[in-house]
Amino acid sequence: MNKTKKILSKIFTYVVIVFTIIVSTFPIIWVIISSFKTNGEILSSPFSLPSSINFDAYMYLFEKYDFLTYAINSILITSVATLGSLIIYALGAYVIAKYDFPGKNLFYVLFTLTLLVPAHSRTQPIFSLIMKLNLYNTREALMLVYLSGGMAMSMFILKSTFMAIPKSFDEAASIEGAGFFKVFYKINLPLAKNGLLTAGVLMFLANWNEYYYASLLTTSTQNRTLPVVMLLFNEAFSYDYTLTFAALVIVALPGIIIYSIAQEQVQESLASSGIKG
Repeated sequence: MNKTKKILSKIFTYVVIVFTIIVSTFPIIWVIISSFKTNGEILSSPFSLPSSINFDAYMYLFEKYDFLTYAINSILITSVATLGSLIIYALGAYVIAKYDFPGKNLFYVLFTLTLLVPAHSRTQPIFSLIMKLNLYNTREALMLVYLSGGMAMSMFILKSTFMAIPKSFDEAASIEGAGFFKVFYKINLPLAKNGLLTAGVLMFLANWNEYYYASLLTTSTQNRTLPVVMLLFNEAFSYDYTLTFAALVIVALPGIIIYSIAQEQVQESLASSGIKG
């Protein structure tokens, strides 16, 4: 009887897993496959395989709409903002995790409270700041705004990561004459690589897909990012599903690849952060 229950339990578990995988991945796979089909094939047989594989739609986007510029803008803005954020938040989380000073808990609470502030509520002060700095319609404006993205989540992950590193390592390095930055860079950063990778990947994905401020703070095609252009393309290609799906794949694929490569470390680090609080 117990053996039968175990078998039924395993079957049920596998059914749930397979169902979840299919529901999660089917839309992405369908969009990728459809980007290789003609409009007629998509409308007449949406679930069939394409009659031929060619990259005409992708070539058309890069040749006619300067997709390469939009892709470079997205990569540059997202990478610089993520790297800058990671350095700042790692230093902040390290100090809060390793040192005792007045107001330490208050600072940490203020950092994490930013998670509860809706992004749109900061529109007016951010827009005014960008205008006063004369950065409107520049890539630097988006880099500056994205620096503050993911602050609460990153501080939460990185503080837990640095707290897990024994203080005896820091004390031993200090006895050997290492200063603050040497202890941070040489001892703690290498041991916190999973937390850094997790925070970096999550911030990169959030910045990569950000649309609101990208559309608000840029107007010229030279400074547009892929999410903004994607919405414009949806209007321009409303009846050309092949180009629409090809553009969707170009926008979504980098994020999917990056998360797929780092997913194991991300999941481990998030689980560890949850346990250690």
